[in-house]
Amino acid sequence: MFRIEAKVDKARRDLLRSRLRDTNTAASPVLAALRGTPGEREVPLHVWALDEYGGLAGGLVGHTWATWLHITYLWVDTTHRGTGLGSHLLAKAEHIAATARACTSARLETWDFQAPRFYEKQGYEVVCVIPDYPPGITEYTLTKLLQ
Repeated sequence: MFRIEAKVDKARRDLLRSRLRDTNTAASPVLAALRGTPGEREVPLHVWALDEYGGLAGGLVGHTWATWLHITYLWVDTTHRGTGLGSHLLAKAEHIAATARACTSARLETWDFQAPRFYEKQGYEVVCVIPDYPPGITEYTLTKLLQ
């Protein structure tokens, strides 16, 4: 018999994460080979664009892990949209990931009202579509092979 609880518990979360990591490492030779290497850890990657006054014109927040760049956020202020700034931020992050961190691929998620077409123009391919997530919105997962 089990007692089921639904509450936030950071200590249990950390224990669960550790046990899952150990289980996954034991089950996967690829993950086992990553243990103890620089590729094992997520490393933050941030790229910022500042305007002439030092204000935030745009930015990209992501991380690298194994041989992947994961883009979490890419945002450009409305006054700078259409200038190529988003493309420059993305290209800079991809360049850093490929040259300094040996990444071979990139991935991201975006919603239908955000920028799926922008990413496709940058060479990304849709690999997953989740309709109604959240209700009324479609989420896309896109990937790209880095040069």
